[in-house]
Amino acid sequence: MKTILVVDDNKTNLSAAKAALADLYKVIAVVSGEQALTYLNNYTPDLILLDINMPGMDGFEVMEKIKAMETKKDIPIIFLTADNDADTENKCLKLGALDFIAKPFVTSVMRARIARILELEDLRRELADRLDKKIREVQQIKDKSAQDPLCGLWNKSYVEEKVSEIIKNGGKGTIFMMDMDNFKPINDKYGHLAGDKALMMYADTLKAYAGADDILGRVGGDEFLMFVGGDREKQELEALANAIIREMKYKIDQCNYETNTSVSIGIAQIPEDGEDFKSCFSAADKALYFVKQNGKNSFHFYSESRKEESERAGSTIDLKYLSDLISRSDANNGAYVLEYDNFPQVYNFIRRFVERNQHEVQIVLFTVEQKQGRNCSPQDIETVLEALQNAIFYSLRRVDVSTRYSSKQVVVVLMDTTPENGEKVAGRILEEYHKIIKTDKVEIEYSIATMEDKRLEKYKK
Repeated sequence: MKTILVVDDNKTNLSAAKAALADLYKVIAVVSGEQALTYLNNYTPDLILLDINMPGMDGFEVMEKIKAMETKKDIPIIFLTADNDADTENKCLKLGALDFIAKPFVTSVMRARIARILELEDLRRELADRLDKKIREVQQIKDKSAQDPLCGLWNKSYVEEKVSEIIKNGGKGTIFMMDMDNFKPINDKYGHLAGDKALMMYADTLKAYAGADDILGRVGGDEFLMFVGGDREKQELEALANAIIREMKYKIDQCNYETNTSVSIGIAQIPEDGEDFKSCFSAADKALYFVKQNGKNSFHFYSESRKEESERAGSTIDLKYLSDLISRSDANNGAYVLEYDNFPQVYNFIRRFVERNQHEVQIVLFTVEQKQGRNCSPQDIETVLEALQNAIFYSLRRVDVSTRYSSKQVVVVLMDTTPENGEKVAGRILEEYHKIIKTDKVEIEYSIATMEDKRLEKYKK
């Protein structure tokens, strides 16, 4: 049986309402707005009959308070009024009343109007429930499609969507871009089931260390993504990265995989390293690349690379200096010292190649300079340098290597290439660069030399 709350300061009206409705509904009668609100704090009737003219708190004020109650605002309300003027009726409807009944009321009219309102309310709730069910079903389908079937983590698109929402609302966070070192040997040596097991162990490890505000994702293959929510201290992020690396190393060792598998992590913070997801993700990916090229099984903050690069920004190198560096031996005959950190991977790659092959290696050094008389900001230089790096990426083969020396120089190593072909590649890079960006604020110079050729030639393009 449905419950109707009747609010009227006139006890005669309350008695009449009870008599008219008691055979169909459970009727609760109160004599003031205050009593009605007290009742509503504990119970939820199916409909409220509310008198307008009451001492103390009138019906309009009571209704405003009911509409402000989150769990009671949808209760249908019918006003009881002795006023039949249009202004009163209009005000009732504007406040959200579904109907009004004139006093003294006619029993048959009251019962008919209440029955109609309750029928409409039942229909509204049924439709709302259906809509909620459909929304949940759609969300479940969406969530399922956004989840990796093996690990149960979100895909990159979903993480990007959620992180972008957080950033839009002023939130901060940190992106961990993670990769399993030497994962392929697990598949090759122990089979794909073992590889799947390793990936699930990785996902479970991340779940164990993720907080309530963190978002986990699998980018693809053995690459994973963690968004660490909130403004975290660097020491806390370092501890988290170390814990993940140690835990995965322990689990891999427990499986007795003789593959030297470990974890590398690149770290970028929002908004310090990027004010949106894409830029921060790119920064974390670059930090991960640094780790992969410098021993793996560790972590690196993108901000540290930028700091080191900034310290080098005041000076440039020439190809003679570069050639001297890479021609030195690294045969464990003592400490080997370089002036910057990002170059060892290039040097070591070249050294191993030359030791094993009798092929020519060309080294190209690109330098971005501001044109004389042009107003060029550091951001303009950065935009140009990123365009140049993209051009290099798309113009080179997979066996070639590129590394950024500073905020104005990029080194390219061309494997198994003659000087003539090296010039063609450099020209192709600049051609691709001009397709990406149009600017007259800077000029790009490049120098090219064979690794074992001490004669250096410089071309200005």
